[in-house]
Amino acid sequence: MIELEILKGLSVETPSKIVLLIFDGLGGIPHPDTSKTELESAKTPNLDRLAAEGICGLTDPVSPGITPGSGPGHLSLFGYDPVKYLVGRGVLEALGMEFDLVKGDVAARCNYCTVDDSGVITDRRAGRIPSEQNAELCEKLREIKIDGIEMFIMPGKEHRFAIVFRGHGLTGEVNDTDPQKVGMKPREAISLSTDATKLANVIHEFISHAKSILANSYPANMILFRGISQKPNLPMMGNIFKLNPAAIATYPMYRGMARLVGMEILNTGSTFSDELDTLVANWNNHDFFYVHIKYTDSAGEDGDFERKVRVIEEADALLPKLIDLKPDVLVVTGDHSTPAMLKGHSWHPVPLLLRAQHCRTDDSREFSETACTRGGLGRILATDIMPLAMANALKLDKFGA
Repeated sequence: MIELEILKGLSVETPSKIVLLIFDGLGGIPHPDTSKTELESAKTPNLDRLAAEGICGLTDPVSPGITPGSGPGHLSLFGYDPVKYLVGRGVLEALGMEFDLVKGDVAARCNYCTVDDSGVITDRRAGRIPSEQNAELCEKLREIKIDGIEMFIMPGKEHRFAIVFRGHGLTGEVNDTDPQKVGMKPREAISLSTDATKLANVIHEFISHAKSILANSYPANMILFRGISQKPNLPMMGNIFKLNPAAIATYPMYRGMARLVGMEILNTGSTFSDELDTLVANWNNHDFFYVHIKYTDSAGEDGDFERKVRVIEEADALLPKLIDLKPDVLVVTGDHSTPAMLKGHSWHPVPLLLRAQHCRTDDSREFSETACTRGGLGRILATDIMPLAMANALKLDKFGA
């Protein structure tokens, strides 16, 4: 990828507008009964129209063969090298909840989960409990006190919540306690450096108290820690690309990702229809919009092939509201693949389409993995998407003499 400092020197302000539409976990693999992916199974006349009017390809969020988390997947879409700029999920969750992290704070993303009588995990997401129950359980966890440590516990959506630890001598080098699969017991919190021993002990003590408090709260009778981290310093997206960027996302983690790179977070509702209403209402105020659809990923992680198909179809039916705004550049892709057949993130490249007045079209007549494999963009790194979008919006000067 080209260095951000070079892009900063090439970027220019123009009135043209870019929309980056992300179907979280968009990519899939074929169902054995039909030999079609979720995207290929869905009826998507509007996405197919965009593919026919634009140019398609495949994108690798990090590198071929590497399965990305949501953080690295999004960072690369925003133009940042996800290997160089490492961001923990806990930081993203806390920022997405508009928590003001200060120097020394350590944040963690947590899940309520279900364990059996022997302590083995049977559901990593506790059946995706209602957000209202999540808030009630977080209130109980706030009863936990640990000497010398201030703790901020914030409920998210469904089974997700965030914890921020504040105290002298804390660093974030502690492993996840989530083993990322059922049929195993939660991992011990272990320090990955001598400086993190204090935090590992704090987390171990917190989990011990939480286990007692949640013992009778089936299915949310245990917790898992993920993405234990501290806030990094990243260059701001607006400064690099000379943009006034805005984010429209319903889930805290994705708002946190956008906030970390300096986007304005726009208030919106819980559905894609709400997000499009927000886009329309703010159209004249920004020149770059990141719009996020979460539920393709949720369905894929749950192994629900048909639900993922429905989410894609329902989003496609609403796309005319976006298309009618006539963005100068529209990019549609995902942050990673989440095949329902695998029930989790995967290494498979992600379908990508770009429609713009100045792009060269290809022979694509539908938006699907198969069509994108033959598309004119080829197979590119996700970090190349922002320069392509900027160029097609006439926002990049010539490089060199």
